[in-house]
Amino acid sequence: MGTQKKQSLKAGRPPTAKKTTPNLSSKATQKTIVTFHNLSKALAKAQAENDQTTISAIETEFAKLGGLKAYQAASILGQSSTRGGDSSLQLLQWIPKDLPKMRMLEVGALSTANACSKSGLFDPIVRIDLHSQEPGILQQDFMERPLPRHEDEKFDIISLSLVLNFVPSATQRGDMLRRTTWFLRHHDPLGGHSALLFLVLPAPCVANSRYFNDERLTLIMASLGYVCLQRKQTSKLVYYLWRWRDEPVKGEGLGKVKVRDRGGMNNFCVVLEPET
Repeated sequence: MGTQKKQSLKAGRPPTAKKTTPNLSSKATQKTIVTFHNLSKALAKAQAENDQTTISAIETEFAKLGGLKAYQAASILGQSSTRGGDSSLQLLQWIPKDLPKMRMLEVGALSTANACSKSGLFDPIVRIDLHSQEPGILQQDFMERPLPRHEDEKFDIISLSLVLNFVPSATQRGDMLRRTTWFLRHHDPLGGHSALLFLVLPAPCVANSRYFNDERLTLIMASLGYVCLQRKQTSKLVYYLWRWRDEPVKGEGLGKVKVRDRGGMNNFCVVLEPET
């Protein structure tokens, strides 16, 4: 197990507003989410440059949008069954129904009533989020979650659904992926599978980035001991199911590399620093 890093994700989060929009149309929901992510990227850049004027202006825009609660309300609505947005439905299609019950850690949980919660395949489900919206969700930063003291505190599966893309910096994204291996069980409780990681990203992060694609992700995950079991891409999302097979490679890192370049591309990236 590597040295624990205390890189909180809270610095990349905007102020939380008190009021939320109770009802949003599908178009308004998507607009809120996109605007929020764009502002988050701009805020992270301004914070890195210590540009207080820009930081203040962006925080004002966040307040107008409704803050983090407005984003979470839009995300919860977007994941509702009426919108077909519950990403855990895809996970359930990939998990055999005859396996023993699995311990699950859901990072960035928005609801206690998603498909995984109702499936009966996971027990317990530990749900965490930076700003809990329900009593069944622990308010906790994954990057500051205490490390497991023994195997019984680890998990058979971790869900990172639309979480990694929200992390402020490329290096912190790599740290988050590495940190997942510290919370997964070493033994094989799944009848032929070792521990699993369910990862969901917006499709543009993989398909339209100058610095990131499937090949780059595979290299990063392989260095952490993961092998891809399943992949599915839609017009909006890319779903992955990874099996954790080996310990991360010590001293190995993967930096920022341009993999393609054309007009209209984004700069999403994941950087894996060498582990000492």
